[in-house]
Amino acid sequence: MRKSSKTPSSVLVSLMDEYGLNPNTLAKDLGMSYSAVRMISLGNIKVSASTALRLAKYFGDTPEFWLTLQQEADLAEACKDKNLQSALKRIKKAEKKPAKAKVAVSKPASRTRRKNR
Repeated sequence: MRKSSKTPSSVLVSLMDEYGLNPNTLAKDLGMSYSAVRMISLGNIKVSASTALRLAKYFGDTPEFWLTLQQEADLAEACKDKNLQSALKRIKKAEKKPAKAKVAVSKPASRTRRKNR
């Protein structure tokens, strides 16, 4: 698995520097709390879908950009987990079972009543 040096926090800090923003100003502009923006910029909390929408609108990119950054950071973090790596080594790939032949079941012919004339 490749390592990505770009995380939501590193990109956010870079954009804040580029635009001359501090967490307080950005928080006000996004309608978020200072602590939430600060925690994202420090990498202490993850970018949620709603935050991704706000950041995308503000910086002119897409929510998918922010969510992909978060997903890649999550996967990179998971790959570092030794317990998870140990568990993954014990997991075998699923094998498809051959499909069982279906037996056709015939329905009894329906009887219709004739009206007596």
